Amino acid sequence: MTPFVLRSACAVWVGLVSGTVSLAADTLATEARAALAKATAAMQGIATEGGYLWRYSPDLSARAGENEATATQIWVQTPGTPAMGFAFLRAHASTGEARYLEAAWAVAEALATGQLASGGWDYLIEFDPEKRAAWYRRDDIGRVPVDEAAKRRNVSTYDDDNTQQALRFLVALTIINSTSDTARDQRIRETRDYGLAKLAEAQRPSGGWPQRWNGQRVDPAAYPVRNAAIDPAWPRAHSGQPYSDHSTLNDDTQRDCILTLLDAAKKLNRPDLRAVALRGGEFLRRAQLPEPQPGWAQQYDARMHPAWARAFEPPGVSSRESAGVMSLLVDLYLETGDFGFLEPLPRAIVWLRRSEIAPGRWARLYEPGTNRPIFGDRDGKIYYSVEELTLERQTGYAWKGAFGVPAAIAQAEAALTLGREALLARRDAAAQPGDAAKRITALTPRVRAAIDALGAEGWWLATVNEAPAITTSAYIAHARLLCDYLDAVRAAKE
Repeated sequence: MTPFVLRSACAVWVGLVSGTVSLAADTLATEARAALAKATAAMQGIATEGGYLWRYSPDLSARAGENEATATQIWVQTPGTPAMGFAFLRAHASTGEARYLEAAWAVAEALATGQLASGGWDYLIEFDPEKRAAWYRRDDIGRVPVDEAAKRRNVSTYDDDNTQQALRFLVALTIINSTSDTARDQRIRETRDYGLAKLAEAQRPSGGWPQRWNGQRVDPAAYPVRNAAIDPAWPRAHSGQPYSDHSTLNDDTQRDCILTLLDAAKKLNRPDLRAVALRGGEFLRRAQLPEPQPGWAQQYDARMHPAWARAFEPPGVSSRESAGVMSLLVDLYLETGDFGFLEPLPRAIVWLRRSEIAPGRWARLYEPGTNRPIFGDRDGKIYYSVEELTLERQTGYAWKGAFGVPAAIAQAEAALTLGREALLARRDAAAQPGDAAKRITALTPRVRAAIDALGAEGWWLATVNEAPAITTSAYIAHARLLCDYLDAVRAAKE
């Protein structure tokens, strides 16, 4: 056989094999699209006014978000309503089908109904006409007397990415059809813009955000712009005072606020929001504690001292929050090119390495001054070993762990040594989806299993407390998997 004939024969063989793989992939993609549509319709069938809880019993007799819920309630906290909205947007992007975009708009309308006058959201939204009167919502402004409004709940929650995720979803949805002037679209854009404005307004003059905000501006003189410090007389026992107005890093509150505003600034061309976000970054630079413990606390009082939160969360230097801040400072450096955001990192790296309690493990909190690991219980006292705590607090809180510290140190060192352009190039390369054929091969057995696991009613059932349950988490995870596969099949054809 001549080389030309051999090459031609190989080309035909490769084409036949590729055609066979492509046919199999097309067949599975068709099944994946059908499964996604069936599961989405089933979830829409149990929605309340377009919104979702976390889990439902198969007969819908029991419902819950983080807590037990009713048929007139939906949950905002992830994996609730905004998280489902993002899943619908992803399905729309992967399929081009309008049904998913309509499901996302229904989510947005549910959020618009539940938006508080303070601009954000509680953990849940109540749709019962009588029970909803417990909250003071944006729609109530001008319709509810001032004295009555003062009695209602109006606290935007920034903890657990609650309000921030809802705003990011509204931004993502509204830029898809940004020129539409229907009443619905205008209402959702107004919800988005009002929420972003209030998020900016909630920022303390010092640059930090509270865990929760009641919509009332604070006295700038009460929150001076100053560097963090350890109060020599810091309280060793919990005072019982509220903590939600402290500038909060715990559970990534500050990070979520900053990244939400940066995302909105880019997508909506809003330099004013970018400026607010960068003030938050400057707050993080000032919030670094002085030597010999140059890390960050979970929360700070108005004087920029580490403060108590819950009774089992004493003031301390936090490894977990320090790792999160370090990662965010690198993100801000990449966003702005301002090397000043990296300036705190070398000191923090030294402290974290010095504070390691075992290979790859850190205490969650370290005592100001001594750097001893400290632990808390519901009695508001400080302890120096986990074993001294009640069993419930020993197991109910992450006192020791990796907490993302090794990754944060590696990221910080890469930024310090490689520089911005090289690190951006590395990130861009890592974000590339890779070879489509390899992705199809890798995803095929998982997609096949997901399709086979879909019940006749359209549920991907999970096991919760040893019982079957319909969960938003299961839907979101399976929908993401199917969309990954559909994207790979489309890429293979391009």
